[in-house]
Amino acid sequence: MRGLLASSIGVTCAAALVLPLSPPAAAAPMTVSASALPPGDAAAPAAPDLPGSTQSLPLVPLAPDHRGSTTRTPGALTKDQGLPRRDVHRFSLVGVVWDDPDAELRGRVQVRTRAAGARAWSGWRDVDTHYGDHGADPGTAEYASVRVRGATAPLWVGDSDGVEVRVHAESGAHGPASAQRAGRSLRAVPPAGSRPRLPSGLRLELVDPGRAKPGPAVAVARSGPRHAPVAAPRAGAAKSRTPRGTSDAAVRLTAAAAAASSANADLVPLGATVIPALTRRQTVDELRTLAAADPAQRQRATPYIGPRPRIVTRLGWGASETLREKGFVYTSKVKAAFVHHTASGNTYTCAQAPSVIRGIYRYHVKSMGWRDIGYNFLVDKCGNIYEGRAGGVTKPVRGAHTLGFNTDSMGIAVLGTYGTAEPAAAAVTAIARLTAWKLGLFGANPSGKTYLTSGGGNLYRKGKKVRLNVISGHRDGFATECPGRQLYGKLGTARTNAARYQGR
Repeated sequence: MRGLLASSIGVTCAAALVLPLSPPAAAAPMTVSASALPPGDAAAPAAPDLPGSTQSLPLVPLAPDHRGSTTRTPGALTKDQGLPRRDVHRFSLVGVVWDDPDAELRGRVQVRTRAAGARAWSGWRDVDTHYGDHGADPGTAEYASVRVRGATAPLWVGDSDGVEVRVHAESGAHGPASAQRAGRSLRAVPPAGSRPRLPSGLRLELVDPGRAKPGPAVAVARSGPRHAPVAAPRAGAAKSRTPRGTSDAAVRLTAAAAAASSANADLVPLGATVIPALTRRQTVDELRTLAAADPAQRQRATPYIGPRPRIVTRLGWGASETLREKGFVYTSKVKAAFVHHTASGNTYTCAQAPSVIRGIYRYHVKSMGWRDIGYNFLVDKCGNIYEGRAGGVTKPVRGAHTLGFNTDSMGIAVLGTYGTAEPAAAAVTAIARLTAWKLGLFGANPSGKTYLTSGGGNLYRKGKKVRLNVISGHRDGFATECPGRQLYGKLGTARTNAARYQGR
């Protein structure tokens, strides 16, 4: 997908409140090691990890047969690659990866699957091939990692045990190439009429996100945030209090899970699966408690901040913390929020949302070579909010969501594809509530403008200061259709409501 840049003009909003929720500016970006945990935290109770698995299958040359299916043609010169129908271990999410992260797959990727235990096959489904607009910023260790690969977007297909895939190279129209990204060697767009070529090392990734019975976090998420607001926990209380929302207090955290959970220890006890919603008054009180650690900070009598929304933690959606890289990487502040869609399809149910997120997480880390899931937060069609990249929901965790603009920003991804389908009103409301709170922690006005410095991309050269909406769509920072025309059209509503939630 490629889309047009939506221009952002207006006045810049000055920060209203600066909080000690971020690492010192001189130290940003900062990496925090898991070994920095307080003694004894790794032994706290919580729910178990759900590991899942990934099958990685190399694609082969194909030729169409008379039924419109695919057959293997060893040694044949063809611009099509894929896999004929085959039985495989169970999986729920698919994608295609290749060796060079700077190579763009100019063509069409289609899959069809067979539901587990069934005999009938689905029709052909398109996989979004333009995913190079996601990723870490040029010049960062994550971007330069030798493990990073090019990839399509992941597609959620549900519990399946059969698959067929075909990849067709197309010539003619060439959109902005991922090779135009700054920081790596540039590649010229092939001239019109040249023989189409596919990237080398194409592989089909079949992701099993792991299976689990819905725990308290998932069950409450389906019914919505109907619980009574809970006061902010006292500092240091995480060690001694029984974790809220855990399904079995006898189960112990792994060291990696304890590290991720302790990043939210200022808000909830260690091992919590849910960060509960607060009223606006409670949120303001919590904000002042967090800010009290730095008496030099000046606060407004009534800061502009929305009520803290209910957030399902990584433990709540079942993140296998041993998958990601150790430690957390931070930027200095959060000045803007970029809204995305995951382009993974709309066939999931809200009960399946944690599984979808586990699948995307595994795909980002194991298949694409990123250090963690790229998004800072995710939202499902029922309006449930999920913690994304590890490091703490109040902190300026640096993500890999908007290539060139991951510094001083956060990424929010709505599960689904919203080019033609309208997003649910609950999801748009969740975006507004989340941004009203998180941007409020850093004094940002959701209806205002701000400046970010480009790290390099296909719209703005590295080092260029770009004026953007504080709540922007992915396409505002990179030439892409993300977050889809329909979701992008709802961002004005999200800005207005978020500012209202902040009391502006």
